[in-house]
This record gives sequence, C-alpha cells and structure tokens, in this order.
Amino acid sequence: MRILTFGRGGVHPPESKLTKDKQIENMEEVEEVLVPLHQHTGAPTQPLVKPKDTVKKGQKIGDSDAKVTSPVHSPVSGEVVKIVETTLPNSRKSMAVLIKNDHEETWDESVKPRDDIGSLSKEDLLKIIREAGIVGLGGAAFPTHIKLMPPPNFPVDTLIINGAECEPYLTGDHRLMLEEGESVIKGVEILIRILGVKKTFIGVEENKSDAAVSLDKIVHSMGLDKNIEVVLLRTKYPQGSEKHLIKAITGREVPSGGLPFHVGCIVQNVGTTYAIKRAVYDGIPLIERVLTVSGSGVVEPKNLKVKIGTIASDIIEFCGGAKEDVRKIIFGGPMMGFSSYTLDLPVIKGTSGILLFTDQELMEYEEYPCIRCGRCVDACPMGLMPLFIDGYSRIGDFDKAEEFRALDCIECGSCAYICPSKRHLVQSIRMAKTEIIKKRKAVKK
Repeated sequence: MRILTFGRGGVHPPESKLTKDKQIENMEEVEEVLVPLHQHTGAPTQPLVKPKDTVKKGQKIGDSDAKVTSPVHSPVSGEVVKIVETTLPNSRKSMAVLIKNDHEETWDESVKPRDDIGSLSKEDLLKIIREAGIVGLGGAAFPTHIKLMPPPNFPVDTLIINGAECEPYLTGDHRLMLEEGESVIKGVEILIRILGVKKTFIGVEENKSDAAVSLDKIVHSMGLDKNIEVVLLRTKYPQGSEKHLIKAITGREVPSGGLPFHVGCIVQNVGTTYAIKRAVYDGIPLIERVLTVSGSGVVEPKNLKVKIGTIASDIIEFCGGAKEDVRKIIFGGPMMGFSSYTLDLPVIKGTSGILLFTDQELMEYEEYPCIRCGRCVDACPMGLMPLFIDGYSRIGDFDKAEEFRALDCIECGSCAYICPSKRHLVQSIRMAKTEIIKKRKAVKK
C-alpha cells in the first residue's frame, strides 16, 4: 500500500493507544439515560414526548422542521421522567429528555431490517439517513444527509473514508475497522450509491496497519477493489482533518473558506459509515456509539459501545472506577477534546472518548510571554501564524486577527502543543473566530 501524508506542519505527540488491543464491549445495563435534544451542528430539535410518556427503543423523541438539524431517538424503552436543561460535554447547554430504563428492550415498530436494499433510490437512502439521526461521528456532528447533498454546481468524484484516528488515546475507530469491517464496507457501498463517485479511498494511519490489511481483504473478497482503495497514511497529527486527508490522498487543496466539495471530495468518518450501514440494512437509528475510555486515571481502560445519553460517571464505574488522583477529565481526545470539571454529563453523538488523567500525564505549566521562536508557524498544518492571531485576539483587535486568517484555523492544537512558552493559543484563536463570526452575522442583519 502507498503511504501518504499532507506535507508541512503537524506534530507527533505520544500515541498512548492503551486500548488498541481491547475488543469493543457492550455496556448494556443503564438505569436511566439523559438524551440531549441538540447534539449536532444546526438547529436544536423540539421534544416529541412529555413526562410520564412511555417510549420504545429507537423511537424518535426529538425533531425540527429546520433544514440543518438531526432528530434524536430513545436508546432504551421506558418512561420519560422529565425534560430538563443539561450541560453537554462541549460546555454548551441543551434541553434533554430523562428516560428511566424498563430493561424490556421493547423496540419501536419503525425499527426493522430491510430486505431489498437494491431497490432504494438515492432519495430513499438520504431520507433513511436523515430519519436515523446520523451525524458526523468524528467530532463535528454535522448532519450527514446534508453533507451528502453537495451543490449541483460542484460535482463530487471522490469519496474518502476517514480511518486515521490521529488523536492520542482514542482507538474506537481502529477497533470498528477490525471488528466490523464488513459492515463498514457495506456502509461505503451505500455512500457510493448516493454520491455516484468514480473513486473511493479508505485512509488508515500506518500505526493501524492491521486494520488497513483487514479492510483491504474485505474489499477484495467483495469484488470492490476496482472502486475502493485502502491507503496507508503517515502517522502524524492532524492527519484525520478533512482538508489534510484530501491533500494527502488526492493532492487537492481546499481553498481558504472552502469545503471539501469545492474540490470534488466528500469525507466521512468510519463510525459514521458504520452507522449508515446499521440504519439502512438494520433500520436502527443512531442510539449508540463506540468510544474509548482511557488514561492513567481509569482502573480498566476499555473500548465500549454505549447508549447515547449514558452518564459518563456510569461509564467510568463500568470500567472499574476512577483512581483517587485524577487531575483532569477530557471528553474526546487530548488534542481537540473538551476539559470538564465533572463526570455527571451525558454521552452525545460526538463523544469519541472519555479520558481521565493523573500527574502521570499532566505537568503544571505557567504561561509565559511569546518569544517569537516561530515553532507554532512551523507546526501549523494550515500555514497560519498562530502567534499573531493570538496576539491580536488578546488585545481585542479581531479585524487584524481576521486578516491573519483566523477563520482558517481548525483548532487542532498543534501550535499549543509545540509552544515552549505554553501559550493558550487555541483558546485565544477560538475567541477571535467567535467574535469575527458574530460581527459577520451582525453585518448581514
């Protein structure tokens, strides 16, 4: 296989893939779930149930008439206790449905396997994906049915399946590729039918070469090797970024402010692809996902398939509990995830991991003034100058930050990781982006 990469920039933090050899376990028994109604990019959904209602597993409990949105479903059968506001792992607020599990596993009537997949049209498939509440499971949680409808004036000829999983600690996608490879490829076939692409690539980092070999064998056994190519990617962060996958695999560069379809590409995560197969073939909406529980603060790190809405503290207990000297909680990966002060938060569709760190991983760093060393410039995979965006953001000059292309920042954290002064670069750049976008919206009004 070819080994590809995106070129300049990027870093290689310690991988710490503690769970790479641990098979996915099902976390079945939960007493209750707290299912947020806004787990995606776009408009929040409105509740379709009320307190004391009986719900079935897979039943739609939230939806919206907005174009960019994604419905949510109950991952258990039981009774709606209440609808409350909750905090999400990304620190945002959302209304959520608290459901008490009756442990009877009564499925909604709409959940049933489909016998004749071949007769489904592109429109049928998009409707199934939309109604199943499938969003990008790599982190952004953008509604998948919208992503699969690029503007007609931007023809797409290439599909890329993202199996890079370049974040340290996370191994859920790796295990999915090894354990559910055939389902992943069936999901790829569905995407090919929807997009009508000429070529599909599955990009896997070389530190997961066993998954690449396994998928390649499945592709050949299914007679799909003329249309689908498995390629190895250099192990480098952020290799899993959409724009950098496209650059590495096709050589095309997404323009500033552009999206993958502007260069004829669509990128989908491995977990999303697996969820699409489950929705189309098995009729099962997105009510659970695979995530990694890891870090030195967890008694027994695991890869788990958990129900959406499961409280993180219950997940940690399932992994033997937390050690007494936990210093930091992260939802997601250590590079782009979100720190939290509590485990009393629900897992949402975009939660790829729960990490507990102790002093073994953490060191106290005081932030010092920028020394203009330029390391952040060398590390930035987007070719930006983080030190200047950071500086202008801190003094409130967001117009100048915009001139230095703050909006092109993908918030990967490479600059902060490499900075000898331990500047909080991502936080200040994120603040600049928020203010720039806010100003643009105000001008439009």
